[in-house]
Amino acid sequence: MRSLREAEPHGLMAVLREALAENYAVVSAELFLADYGLKVLCHVPDPPEECAGEYSVFNSVVGRVFGAQETYVEDSFGSEAVTAHLPVTSRGDRLGVLTVELKAGDSSKEVFEELGEIARALGHELLVAERDTDVYRSLRRRDRLTLAAEVQWDLLPGRGYECSEYSIGAQLEPAYSIRGDNFDWSAAPDRLTLSITNGMGEGIDASLLSSLAVNALRNARRGGIPLADQVALADKAVYAHYRGERYLDVLLLGFDPETGRVQVVDAGSPLLYRLRGDQVDQLPFEAQLPLGMAEDTVYTEECFTVEPGDRLVFVSDGVFDARGESEKETFGDRALAHAILATRLVPSASVPQEILRQLSEYRRENEPVDDALVVCLDWRGRS
Repeated sequence: MRSLREAEPHGLMAVLREALAENYAVVSAELFLADYGLKVLCHVPDPPEECAGEYSVFNSVVGRVFGAQETYVEDSFGSEAVTAHLPVTSRGDRLGVLTVELKAGDSSKEVFEELGEIARALGHELLVAERDTDVYRSLRRRDRLTLAAEVQWDLLPGRGYECSEYSIGAQLEPAYSIRGDNFDWSAAPDRLTLSITNGMGEGIDASLLSSLAVNALRNARRGGIPLADQVALADKAVYAHYRGERYLDVLLLGFDPETGRVQVVDAGSPLLYRLRGDQVDQLPFEAQLPLGMAEDTVYTEECFTVEPGDRLVFVSDGVFDARGESEKETFGDRALAHAILATRLVPSASVPQEILRQLSEYRRENEPVDDALVVCLDWRGRS
């Protein structure tokens, strides 16, 4: 871990291999990072300029480890070496898989537990390293990102977060050309703030609109003002720039980990579904004007309560308004509730990916006409 902290940002794996060989007699170590679309795990070559290979998230050993988030040790069948695959994660944000090969005689339960800790430390260092190098972000691309998508992905807090009170998983599609949809969260000792935004327009115009709104919300939140006033200040910022010609939808929530009380400001189209037991319900809120539509809009809060065991699923209109082959009903009419119920045993980090997969099957040959965003929050509460 000390070696990782002292390594150059683009040379984490070279330093890690040397430290593992010295301390654990590791023969080889390879890193695989999830691409933006969560479809494949991309090999991190050494040196980085070499061609990188990839493995499917759905039907490969490293893919299964990535999905299950559990260490897997391949049976050596009398071989002199043992191969272990370890999830690389940072506070619930799944990044990839570390595969190490070590001598069979040097492997034990304690060794694998320590290697698991090292894999998690690698996850932290990767996120820090991405501030100073483009190596890992470049390797994670199966295709070129549009400029709008580049702006959006740099704006996101991550694709997952986990603590004792709750866990979050999120994903956007189309991953390489996302436009105006966005999600954001901030964890504090006494509060979780979560926002879902959907900027109107196409391409970079939608992305810049969402970027302005998200940063305005962050600025207001960090100033410590109440939830409804956060939305009002962001509304002023958007209106001042676009004068009502462009606006965006926002669903902003503040959670109290102690009581489960949730404050909500609904200013647009993102919807919230709750899975409690085996029952899926859409939670209706009072619709208020989108941000930037009119000058000096006044916003009000609503409240509801979450209970331990509740799963909240947030979706944008690109999900619930999507149409299948028949064109007679939307995904949100019935299929979305069935998809949410079908994922009740799946961890929150995997739920968005699974719902988006079912959405793709529902659309069949129909091309998506809008961004699709899914955020899943599993609430455990504070004991």
